[in-house]
Amino acid sequence: MEQHQSYKEEERVGSPNKSAMTSPLSASRLVAKVNSLAKAPSAPRRSILSANPFARQKVNVDYKNMVDKLADISAIKDANSYYLAVHKILTKFLNCSFTAYGLFNETSKCINLKLIDKTENVYSSKIFGADSENPVSQCFYTRKIIVKDNVDFLNIAYFKGHIVSIIPMIAVNKCVGVMLIADRKVETSEKLYNFIANHVALTMENITLLEKTQEHFNTDGLTQLYNHRGFQECLTKELQSAESNHSELSVVMLDVNNISKINRELGHGKGDEVIKLVAEKVKHNLRKSDIAGRYGGDEIAIILPKTDISEAKYIAEYITYSLSCCFVDDVGPVKVSVGIASYPECAKEQEKLLILAEQAMYISQAKGYKDGMSAIISSADYNFWDDTALKSYAEIISKRHAQMGVNFEEELLHKFNSEQISSQNHLEEIAKSLAGAIDAKDPYTKGHSTSVSRYSEALARACNLPEDEVERISLGALLHDVGKIGIPENVLKKPDRLSDEEWNIMKQHPVIGAEKVLQPNESLRDLIPIVKYHHEHVDGTGYPEQLKGDEIPLAAKIVAVADAFHALVSDRPYRKGLGLETACDILLQGAGKQWDSNLVTKFIQIAPSLVGNI
Repeated sequence: MEQHQSYKEEERVGSPNKSAMTSPLSASRLVAKVNSLAKAPSAPRRSILSANPFARQKVNVDYKNMVDKLADISAIKDANSYYLAVHKILTKFLNCSFTAYGLFNETSKCINLKLIDKTENVYSSKIFGADSENPVSQCFYTRKIIVKDNVDFLNIAYFKGHIVSIIPMIAVNKCVGVMLIADRKVETSEKLYNFIANHVALTMENITLLEKTQEHFNTDGLTQLYNHRGFQECLTKELQSAESNHSELSVVMLDVNNISKINRELGHGKGDEVIKLVAEKVKHNLRKSDIAGRYGGDEIAIILPKTDISEAKYIAEYITYSLSCCFVDDVGPVKVSVGIASYPECAKEQEKLLILAEQAMYISQAKGYKDGMSAIISSADYNFWDDTALKSYAEIISKRHAQMGVNFEEELLHKFNSEQISSQNHLEEIAKSLAGAIDAKDPYTKGHSTSVSRYSEALARACNLPEDEVERISLGALLHDVGKIGIPENVLKKPDRLSDEEWNIMKQHPVIGAEKVLQPNESLRDLIPIVKYHHEHVDGTGYPEQLKGDEIPLAAKIVAVADAFHALVSDRPYRKGLGLETACDILLQGAGKQWDSNLVTKFIQIAPSLVGNI
């Protein structure tokens, strides 16, 4: 006789031992007894877990609707959510007191059951495959439905006296686990119950395969950390959680120093060895809730939920200390640059948070080491207008984040217009920083604004203008191209000549500079005529308003000459810079048409002293 019992053998009341089989209670008396129990007034109900196992009610089950509902939840991608959805459907339509699901673990050779009752409490039980007496194991190995009149085999104290159907879960001709339903309607609907269990099994297999695929898809092959995509997805979820829970979150960015030199001189294999070492140290020093990913080629980023900047610094210090104790052959101690940004203190938007962390990391790299330890910088530590900070920002924007959807130009303007100006020197420093950031957007005009300011100041002095006007012109020239902050990167950085459409976009920068940058700042409004009209021509062919002759402010005319001259003597992607004589000849050819004749004459006289030998 087989060790397991089929559901038909288990239709008898009680355990199938010898005394039960020789009981004088006949079949007819048994039916009468069950009927009498069903009709008898029910005792006060203690709980859903102590329901009378013999009490059966005739329930008309809408099986078609139930199957339709099961089909509707097949798109759920999370195993726990899917289990709960199935449970709700079965308890609703079958009125069963609990359901349970268990998948077979190939490694441990056991079935981990998760049981959910009507109030959605969850219980766990582990059934070992070697336990041949356990009906769960019997069901799994024989692929046959088993009905039991009690659930003692689950070893869960809260459940006593329930009738339960144990159904094998078959997917692709393989038994993957078992499904338990506290109901014995399976006696009359065996095929339907098998269909339900197999449907659940197949869906679970799909979820498991998808999870494995996504895990591989989101994992970096070298470090086994999340790759860039996986890290971004995790950060999105953690930021949503932080927002919901009103908690803090920090992002730490690590950059392996000198990795390019290591790759070049020692080979990429050695560079990979260093990156793997950093990843291992990061993994070993994180808390359970922390998440790490390979953000870039030599950059590793860490998400620290429920962590403020001071706590994040402590963790980063520990990681860098651990790395400083590691020596790699031919490389020496591993050194990293570290940047930190925190939600919501530094930023609330995901990409802005990452850019700030990366900017802090670049500043850390610029500051180097103190006592052999990396400088750990947070985005709350540095002055936005610091030259190193702006240079780092510009490098990030140009290298990685131009198309990310983060409008850092707006952030730059907000900082600029909200700055409390304490003196003229302070104003000039801020304007110089802003101009430098604008020039950094365009790699072909590096230092352009500073040079035009110097040329304009010299020409204004040559015209014997009052000192305050000279200073105004110098400042206006420094900001003459500030409107480029609103010009798209693809137009600004185009390596060859612009098309007519692109040129029309570029011609908007004087108006953008005047209205978007200067107008909101009361201390800079007197510079508007310089910035707005420095591309007007004396013959009326310029832009944006086709002013001519004396309609154009003198200060704008001065900046126009200085701007044109620097453009002529500077290298451009489509030509080399022109010599002094050639540039002056072009200015003379345009005198009276594009530029004021008297100003061109004066400028040509002082030009040699401004540029030296070209």
